[in-house]
Amino acid sequence: MRLAILAALGLAAAPALAQDADRPLSAIDWLSQSLESTSSVAAGEPPVAESAAAPGITVTPLDGTGGGLSGVLPAEVTGLPPDLWAGSDEGELAALIGAEEAETVPALQDLLVTMMLAQAESPEGGDGTDLFLARVDKLLDMGALDAARALLESGDLLEPEAFRRWFDVTLLQGTEHQACAVLRSHPSLAPTLMARVFCTARNGDWNAAALTLNTARALGDVTPEDEELLTKFLDPEFAEPEESLLPPERPTPLVYRMKEAVGDLMPTAGLPLAFSHADLRDTVAWRAQIEAAERLARHGAVSENVLLGVYTARQPAASGGVWDRAAAIQALDRAVQAGDRAKVAEALQPAWDGMQEVGLEVPFAKLFGEALVGLGLDGDAGALAYRIGLLSPAYEAAARSREPSTAQERVWRAVALGEVDGVEGSDAPSAAVLAGFQGTEVPAELEAELSGKRVGEAVLNAMDGFRQGIDGDRAAVSAAIATLRAAGLEDVARRAALQFLLLDARA
Repeated sequence: MRLAILAALGLAAAPALAQDADRPLSAIDWLSQSLESTSSVAAGEPPVAESAAAPGITVTPLDGTGGGLSGVLPAEVTGLPPDLWAGSDEGELAALIGAEEAETVPALQDLLVTMMLAQAESPEGGDGTDLFLARVDKLLDMGALDAARALLESGDLLEPEAFRRWFDVTLLQGTEHQACAVLRSHPSLAPTLMARVFCTARNGDWNAAALTLNTARALGDVTPEDEELLTKFLDPEFAEPEESLLPPERPTPLVYRMKEAVGDLMPTAGLPLAFSHADLRDTVAWRAQIEAAERLARHGAVSENVLLGVYTARQPAASGGVWDRAAAIQALDRAVQAGDRAKVAEALQPAWDGMQEVGLEVPFAKLFGEALVGLGLDGDAGALAYRIGLLSPAYEAAARSREPSTAQERVWRAVALGEVDGVEGSDAPSAAVLAGFQGTEVPAELEAELSGKRVGEAVLNAMDGFRQGIDGDRAAVSAAIATLRAAGLEDVARRAALQFLLLDARA
């Protein structure tokens, strides 16, 4: 019995620590407190290794995030300058990134992820650490775990705040054995009791994990809630059969995975977006996989190919809701792969309707837009394929594939091709978009940021202006488009403008 020692010791426990329930649920709020604070480590005994076994992976610390370029994607990939952040105040910039909302058109969601990953110089006068962590936290808030992991692994994983974030990413992606191997070989990171017990057991030494918990219990160093969860995690049979753990108000990834291990799985739908990645694993029911993939794809947190892979993983065994969407996507995918114009025309509208229901028009367009335009469909299917093509990366080819038949279509074509001279908007949104391409001046404050090695600030503020435009401030849309273009982001400006116009023009 794994908990033979547990049964022999007393059940004393420390009182639970009070938590501030009024804080916003940002990435910092739901990250696991997996490491002891620096002060508590200094006050206690030096940490010791629990095993002499060789770890499964090796971590090589870099020379911090300051100095040189920090990031993953080079300038030739991002189109952003290396001095993206150089002229900014690091503290103000970190706060600006933290306040940036990701609820916007998909083109700007993609841009925000790209900016967080861009290789760029640290702000002058700062070491880049606060900016680095702010970028990671923004990616975590957006649910972009692959991107957050790539950024973390470009830095120093042995820096405690970086490791704490990486630890949680591995938990949500099901690769926590890597983080536990690092804790085993680098005990100076000083894991907390819960992380230490979890990783000791995860590394295969259940007796040592039980002893660690018992020692903490005897010393009164474990809260009743943590003791209950850890006890059940180490040996579910030790707990009463009818015992059910109360769901925590703000579960961390570590608590989530431990509750999953004891058969008390929490639904991810009501949790921060990043938790949805846990439902993409093959061990999870297909319906939950589909719903998680839809949530993540809608926020740009997984690629459209991940979404397609989940939709086509198996044959729907029921109808309605997610099953109808999966069936519609499968039917269209088969028809497109076969190049069967008649079947594509038949399958297109049901698939598009399904994607509109869950706000996945742009991921859908990325998957099928170029192919649909290439098939040269006629009638209503052709008109729909044209619109879908304009939402895809091949928007220029789509614009040239069809002569516009309405004033609205003329605006779409003009924006897609950047040929806006003499074109007039047919409504307020169209007029605002065209103004951004026809000479609207960049606001003076943003112009100063662009010219002062504060391009990142200018772009972030332009993105905020675009969101204001979605809420009705048409002048803000014009200024945002002009700023994006002045920053050299012509493609982003066009895609954002097309999405702004087309996603409001539903058939």
